[in-house]
Amino acid sequence: MSHARRIALLALRPLPPRAAPPPRRLVDADADGRFYGAYGGGSRYADLKQIDRRNVDQLQIAWTYRSGELGAGFARADKLSFEATPILANGSLYLSTPTNIVIALDPATGRERWRYDPKIPRDLHYSEATSRGVSWWVDTQLESTAPCATRIFIGTLDARLIAVDGASGRPCAGFGVDGVVDLGAGVRLVERGDYLVTSPPAIYRDLVITGSAIGDNRGVELERGVVRAFDARTGALRWSWDPIPIAEANDLATRGWTASAAQRTGAANAWSIFSVDAGRDLVFIPTGSASPDFFGGERAGDNRYANSLVALRASTGQLVWHRQLVHHDLWDYDLAAQPLLVDIEREGKSIAAVIQATKTGMLFVFDRETGEPVFEIVERAVPASDVPGEAASPTQPFPATPALVSHAAVTPQDAWGLTFYDRGRCRELIENHRSEGIFTPPSLRGTIMSPGYAGGVNWGSLAFDSERQLVLAAVINVPMVVTLVPRDDFDTARKSGQWPDSEFARQAGTAYGMRREALMSPLGLPCTPPPWGTLAAVDLRRNTIRWQVMLGSTRDKTPWFVPSATLGMPNMGGPIATAGGLAFIGAATDNYLRAFDLETGQELWKGRLPAGGQATPMTYEMNGRQFVVIAAGGHGGLDTTRGDYVVAFALPQK
Repeated sequence: MSHARRIALLALRPLPPRAAPPPRRLVDADADGRFYGAYGGGSRYADLKQIDRRNVDQLQIAWTYRSGELGAGFARADKLSFEATPILANGSLYLSTPTNIVIALDPATGRERWRYDPKIPRDLHYSEATSRGVSWWVDTQLESTAPCATRIFIGTLDARLIAVDGASGRPCAGFGVDGVVDLGAGVRLVERGDYLVTSPPAIYRDLVITGSAIGDNRGVELERGVVRAFDARTGALRWSWDPIPIAEANDLATRGWTASAAQRTGAANAWSIFSVDAGRDLVFIPTGSASPDFFGGERAGDNRYANSLVALRASTGQLVWHRQLVHHDLWDYDLAAQPLLVDIEREGKSIAAVIQATKTGMLFVFDRETGEPVFEIVERAVPASDVPGEAASPTQPFPATPALVSHAAVTPQDAWGLTFYDRGRCRELIENHRSEGIFTPPSLRGTIMSPGYAGGVNWGSLAFDSERQLVLAAVINVPMVVTLVPRDDFDTARKSGQWPDSEFARQAGTAYGMRREALMSPLGLPCTPPPWGTLAAVDLRRNTIRWQVMLGSTRDKTPWFVPSATLGMPNMGGPIATAGGLAFIGAATDNYLRAFDLETGQELWKGRLPAGGQATPMTYEMNGRQFVVIAAGGHGGLDTTRGDYVVAFALPQK
């Protein structure tokens, strides 16, 4: 597989049970690890400071665990991506492999306590092959030692929601059927391998709330992106919310839908991580694009609530407020990042806010209760479509917060390369495509998307340091090219072999298929100057970027005899922040976990990983020792080093 193809795929991730020993006493910081992203609001901040700026360079590997899952017999082994972030609860670390095996580890030693294999069909061609983690819940109606008094929930690639006992890993028999709820019912299931769950469900009181990942661009009439809440004890459906209105809905027109389009169109699904404000009875849902991604002629209008941040009443699923951040999406600009629930300081007041990062590299900030913008949002004119049958939105929303990537048009003068030939070829490529800046619609001649559909801030999401009022984000800026292909020409183009590094999608039910690829030079590097990946810190007090630094080197992507250079590489995964004044992040295509100074962005330390660290790390304190843990198993789309490792770093024991 060529380098261009690998980057183009970016957007596309038992032993017998043993009783767990009595949980050890944990410090209060255990609460930071009980939920994916730390707490229910995705702050990715830990109030731990044993590891700080003075001693971080002494970090060493404390333990390493290997899951044994390397894709043997798995039809989509090429797509396997170990993106899980462990959670710490009930005295154990819980995590999941890309094939949904749930594992409990001793947090101090990395020793396996139990594992549960749901045995997903390994012969299905899943559209994604990843699991970002599991969720934890306590049944307060049971004695703490009773079976399934603590439960671990996971959504699977074959569309099941499963509950297992946190102490033993055995399925909770009273949940659904023998611990399993089938998520394929009621969503207009087309093909199970294209309807799956890749992110951990959200927990609100006795509810388990989940969305779905849906294989993009197959056609118009795909699965519905319904969000559902299930009873955590029984698995009974408690409520559901569909981002696309049913044909009889009385608000079709105001939501930018026609009855026929609403009836046919699928997706608008919420595949990323939700955030819960339990005190306000709110769950925040980031939704994706309606189907298909790159041609909207069959779904005229804004298509709300697709590409929206939606606040639902967590107990009932009732809509409270919403904000659409991309109108009539034609670029696969899903809201991929978890909404960040934090208190921010603004004009002398503290505001309970929700921050939504986007693939466009923008940060939108809203009042959590009302949905009103904290930083002004303006509608700006954007380029029109020149494709027959398409009607792009004439405007798009832009916030007053600083953009993390350039929104300017990629021009021939921007062409970059290692050699004169490289630069010349890139200049020709840019000249031959439509390029008018952010939100230039797909075209028949090919449109340069910058940032690309995997760009900006992806599922790695944000971290927040409340003391400094800093938002941290890992950012990708690799341009892509999207070309619409007339239906009569599609099969010929796909079979021609003329575009070996391109991905084709049928977009059935429309007049056009689609071809997409990275904008790459003949030497396999992006045609625009580096950095292609950065770590950024936005100061919300001053509404400025405090620092933005290159993230990642060319090591592990070039031959051993070529000196590596820190250029800022594509990445998948996110940062965490700590009270020690540090930001930890893997994510980049080289096999390192890094620590940066929160004040300055200076890289203070990097630790070598045995495989790609395309996951978000977490940290906790156990028996007086702080650990930083990351899954290191590589990423199918980025083609990083594969493995099955979980690695914990700590300071040397005294």
